[in-house]
Amino acid sequence: MANPSPSTSSTSAADGFVGAIGNTPLIGLPKLSAALGRRILGKAEFLNPGGSVKDRAARGIVEDFEVRGLLKPGGVVVEGTAGNTGIGLALVGNARGYRTIIVMPDDQAPEKYGLLRTFGAELHVVPAAPYTNQANYYHEARRIAEATPGAVWANQFENTANRDAHERTTGPEILSQTGGALDAFVAAAGTGGTIAGVGRALKAYAASIRVVLADPYGSALFSYVTTGELAAEGDSNAEGIGIKRIVANFAGAPVDDALRVDDRTLTEMAHWLVREEGLFVGGSAALNVAAAARYSRTLPAGSTVVTILCDGGERYRSRLYDDAWLRENDVVPQAKDLEFL
Repeated sequence: MANPSPSTSSTSAADGFVGAIGNTPLIGLPKLSAALGRRILGKAEFLNPGGSVKDRAARGIVEDFEVRGLLKPGGVVVEGTAGNTGIGLALVGNARGYRTIIVMPDDQAPEKYGLLRTFGAELHVVPAAPYTNQANYYHEARRIAEATPGAVWANQFENTANRDAHERTTGPEILSQTGGALDAFVAAAGTGGTIAGVGRALKAYAASIRVVLADPYGSALFSYVTTGELAAEGDSNAEGIGIKRIVANFAGAPVDDALRVDDRTLTEMAHWLVREEGLFVGGSAALNVAAAARYSRTLPAGSTVVTILCDGGERYRSRLYDDAWLRENDVVPQAKDLEFL
């Protein structure tokens, strides 16, 4: 019997690395949903080709520079990052023919430094410093961009091409995958691009959909949403999320409510997810799921809550999944079930 001829009309191959970004699955968490009596869904952004939700921002920022004529062939993209945006930019840059220079603070998971070097980025690791200090990685990236011929500064915090990418892609994907039948969207903010962009898309569809910020301790956004004042309390080991100022991507975000999640709850949820749901995710994803679960309890039984599974656990094996690190930070998982919620 002859093999059937391939039909060109049915092919769906992505156009290279950049074309494969987005259209990630929306994954139900059946055990968690059953325990809560509410449907919890996670947008599997760790399945983007660069491994995180930041692939979307990287693509959106680079394409915006191209459209505006600011990034020429052979140009340079510079960014200060906790890691994932740098990884996304490095890979988009490789695919598009750009060099990348990435500046990171020295307190992030070592796996991310290694990946950036593997991908060919020029990596500058600087001592961690607060934003108000000119030695902060954000300011160092700006200085490098200004001093480098043919360079653009991605500036993911203030560049609203970040937010626009999520309003254009992530939000509509969630609406399509749920048929618009969701009651709340819960997500943390690193730059604010994801929660603001998705929130704008969801609210344009139905103002009744609740948009809820999940914030780690040490961030000032929980206070800002709930009281109108920027005030930080405590600290967190969570990487890439939580900020102490209002940046352009978060400004005006249609956020209805906020809740905080501590490091122990984050860690318990990360280990519970891999053990019970088979999902190996990073700390921000675990925080998002914990917050989504807690918020769901304020909603009627049967409600649907969507959150973001930002990246995978492989980038945090030496920390979040390492026994010695967990003991050192006094967050060794102890829960047998979901009592930590």
